[in-house]
Amino acid sequence: MNIGITTFNDAFWAYLIIPVLIILSVYFTVRSVGVQFRMIPEMIRSMGGKTGLAEDGRKPISAFQAFTVSAGARVGTGNIAGVATAIALGGPGAVFWMWVMALMVGAASFIESTLAQLYKVRDKEGFHGGPAYYMEYGLKSRWMGVLFAVIITVTFGIVFTSVQSNTISAAISNSVSTVSGGEGSPWTPYVVGAVLAVFTAVIIFGGARRIAHASTMLVPFMAGIYILLGMAVVALNVDQIPAVMVEIVTHAFGIQEIAAGGIGTAIVQGMRRGMFSNEAGLGSAPNAAASAAVSHPVKQGLVQTLGVYFDTLVVCSTTAFIILVSNPTYTEEAGPTLTQNALETNLGPWALHVLTLVILLLAFTSVLGNTFYGESNIGYLTKKPAAVTGFRVLVVLVTFLGAIGSGGLVWSLADTTMGVMALVNLAALALLAPIACRLLTDYVKQRKEGRDPEFTKDSMPDLTGVQCWEQEDLDRLKGNVAKV
Repeated sequence: MNIGITTFNDAFWAYLIIPVLIILSVYFTVRSVGVQFRMIPEMIRSMGGKTGLAEDGRKPISAFQAFTVSAGARVGTGNIAGVATAIALGGPGAVFWMWVMALMVGAASFIESTLAQLYKVRDKEGFHGGPAYYMEYGLKSRWMGVLFAVIITVTFGIVFTSVQSNTISAAISNSVSTVSGGEGSPWTPYVVGAVLAVFTAVIIFGGARRIAHASTMLVPFMAGIYILLGMAVVALNVDQIPAVMVEIVTHAFGIQEIAAGGIGTAIVQGMRRGMFSNEAGLGSAPNAAASAAVSHPVKQGLVQTLGVYFDTLVVCSTTAFIILVSNPTYTEEAGPTLTQNALETNLGPWALHVLTLVILLLAFTSVLGNTFYGESNIGYLTKKPAAVTGFRVLVVLVTFLGAIGSGGLVWSLADTTMGVMALVNLAALALLAPIACRLLTDYVKQRKEGRDPEFTKDSMPDLTGVQCWEQEDLDRLKGNVAKV
């Protein structure tokens, strides 16, 4: 079954999803006049700003917290194992196409997150929304929103949570075996699963704010550790960097032969793994983007575009350089092993255990981000509080079961559901992109006038389906309204 699903996924992604994504990314780039390139300073600037108070009198989720929630879901084991697998199968050239993918899909990320902000809805803690909401309110297509909400809840909330838990368990078991010199205790996965389940429950039952706060603390810390490891490896091999860059470029264009047999494999592996990693166009990050309290929808669109660059150009590149400066043998080593062996070779055996810590934090924040996405879409499907509670219980259970199970078939199934999710979301983006670009024009105009851009639904009264963006929302954001 796994072989059959994998074969289907290879064709599904290579001949349908990636071409559609490329075509639409070019369209979004042209339509937005290269927003992902010309607005980088604004991306950084938009990370700040006031949040005011939510309806319950507490602070809502800020632009930076929404960034860390999405980064927590984006920056996962795919940045270590996924990049390594792309290099193992597609050679060094896969890294080049991963970079190209990040630059191209930045426009798609901007469009989807800006739309999520525009069509978000209000709750007591602040706001929530995502693709399901802009499908219903922007396209007037409830069935499309329901379809997307179900797919993303299953894929991210359940399947990927199990995979991340399994990865944590495997990494810790490997470290324990290395220290003990044997195979390790068969009870290790059960202990790891129980501890993970407890910590997950403590955080997710605290609601969206607690998930955001945990991500704000963990994401910069885990990314910092991993990037420092990468910098150490690069510093020890600085004389090899020019040769590595030449190797990446020459392999990318088929000037040299690569392990899996040509330029086509390098392109497919690089773009596919790149999309898996940064999630631009998939419709996952907009669920976090919609939760931010900002004065203009474009602000969070810009912030999430920066998230794509952070994930791929920084974190994924760290993995790539760790591997490539170590002169790996692509045909003999499995993908994740490339990273482990490279760190051990350059920094010593202790690096294996540090990498275990990094994987633990990466995967755990992914569980939190995935839960956030699931809750947002459960809230779209039903307003019953019991449904969210039931979902949280299921996440805790899956976290435990994932630690003691096998993730091979689950990953393959997730590839398929993610592909379907991407197609549904991209179809909506293609139809709604003009609205996002119109908001961008309004934002740029206000910035040229020297103002901090603001938006209310009265600014564009012809837009239908907008649920928030009253003057009252701006007043609350500025702190002029304490509680309503």
